[in-house]
Amino acid sequence: MRGSATLRKALLLFAHAVFCTFNAVAAEAPISDPLDWLHRSQIAVQKLEYSGTFVYQQGSQVRTSRITRKRTTKSVIEKLEVLDGQSQEYVRNGEETIHYLPAERRIIVEHRTSERSFPDIRFINPREIVRYYVVHPLGIDRVAGRDVLGFALEPRDGLRYGYRFWSDRASGLLLRAQTLSEKGEVIEQIAFTQLSIGKVRPSQVKTSHANTRGWRVENASASSNESSGWKAGWLPGGFKLVSTSKRVLGRPPNAGETREVIQLVFSDGFAGISVFIEAWSPRHDRLPLQQGSLNMLGKRHGKFWLTIVGEVPLVTIRQVAESLEFAASGPN
Repeated sequence: MRGSATLRKALLLFAHAVFCTFNAVAAEAPISDPLDWLHRSQIAVQKLEYSGTFVYQQGSQVRTSRITRKRTTKSVIEKLEVLDGQSQEYVRNGEETIHYLPAERRIIVEHRTSERSFPDIRFINPREIVRYYVVHPLGIDRVAGRDVLGFALEPRDGLRYGYRFWSDRASGLLLRAQTLSEKGEVIEQIAFTQLSIGKVRPSQVKTSHANTRGWRVENASASSNESSGWKAGWLPGGFKLVSTSKRVLGRPPNAGETREVIQLVFSDGFAGISVFIEAWSPRHDRLPLQQGSLNMLGKRHGKFWLTIVGEVPLVTIRQVAESLEFAASGPN
């Protein structure tokens, strides 16, 4: 009897161990695939309401901001407050973004259909990522007091940067992101330092500048210009033209110089490359510049000046710049 009792106890302990192991594996199963979690982060940012403070570092520049997001029956309202330097505030309601600059007593109104901001992840179908990136988990960590799961994306070529993402285990919301150079160095990062997920009051997404009487209002909206006549003869694998637009930069007439600019935007889902095309003038500078993950290069093309800006290595910017051409059949 004693032997039977010991055997039963051993079997129970074994069964318990197997049960615990099974549960542990089952609990980890939903987070074992980085692509599933990246997709979950895409969904989370669309469905959740939240408010939090995050720090953004680009090169030597560091900026702190507060973001608040609320869903309504008609659209999504997002308020972004820049907490460092001169006061700035952005309020996005659907596709319209209003930029408040109290120091200049100025308001800029713009319509944006494709731009996204942290913590939104801008990428294509996750299953296509593996063609250009090697994806692997980084393990469990903590960000802003919350448990997160991290993943790394290593580029398969030298034409793009690498990335690290950390998503909240409870909600899936992206809490930290890093951009890595060709040498594996962190050249840009952004992370929440405080976050509250849950119901957001309507008053939290209203502008703090209730009285803007006497402020100058500028319309910086871009118009679609799909037949610009410009194209890139070469792009890194996975990069596609996602938008073409025309906008007027500068201040209104009688308040300073204005200029018409055509913008082409290419993306592989993570990184973006923008080409700005305008009339050439002697004031332009062709020297390459870098700020964090951004590289910029200017080039003269006949009577046009091209400025190529991208979240990619300079070698990629140079190759895109050399491939740009204007089709004679397109509008001038």
